[in-house]
Amino acid sequence: MSIYKKMEKATTNKDADAFLALFDDKFEMVRHQTGTIVNKAAFSEMIRKMMASGQMSVSKERLIYENDDILVEHSIMDFPDGTREAVMGVHILKKGKIVRTETGATLLAKEPVM
Repeated sequence: MSIYKKMEKATTNKDADAFLALFDDKFEMVRHQTGTIVNKAAFSEMIRKMMASGQMSVSKERLIYENDDILVEHSIMDFPDGTREAVMGVHILKKGKIVRTETGATLLAKEPVM
């Protein structure tokens, strides 16, 4: 199963352990908001809180490209703080694990309920 499919399944099931198992112990994420680098421990804490909140959702997920070296994906994310973003994730892969992630995001207005 591709890493993208594993990510998608873990996110759908809100399974933080399965999701975080895809990331190397030396994983780094560049936070698009600030340009700061987050290590796996800080990333794991953030993911666990978001998934446990019941207020995070991911929709319109799509795989753009994946091979043994890189995974590029896009989705719409609703976060526990009430914001919605279109998120492009670029994940660098090594030996079947994600070692680095950089994201780009666009803040979206919430869709009106009809």
